[in-house]
Amino acid sequence: MSNSFNQCCTPGCGTSVPAQLEAEGLCVPHFLLFAEKVCTEIRHETAADGSSAARRAEIESYLAASAVKLAHLGTGSVRLSDEVKKRVLTTFLTLMILRENLDRTANRFLPRQRTTRTEVASVSAAARV
Repeated sequence: MSNSFNQCCTPGCGTSVPAQLEAEGLCVPHFLLFAEKVCTEIRHETAADGSSAARRAEIESYLAASAVKLAHLGTGSVRLSDEVKKRVLTTFLTLMILRENLDRTANRFLPRQRTTRTEVASVSAAARV
């Protein structure tokens, strides 16, 4: 990563872009807005019709990459205001919840395993020991 700072590619924004976000060309606030917007779109997409395994893998990859970028931003050398730190954490939480929801919807289509009374009784007996 280089130490040079570029200008944010968002029209009208003259804020510098940290090294962690050079590939996106966005400053921290615009990256956070973009990530939140993408999460909203993904949430709507997956709620409406679910998604294929390939699309889910693509989404999971995006979520993981975004979370890593947020972690680098939050723990890196870039000085962030308390308000931006709060927004970083909020966006990180949004990514985590969306990932959890994806797992939940993926598991919803798997057949449920039924437990018998004998299995429940044996687990309860083992827990008491």
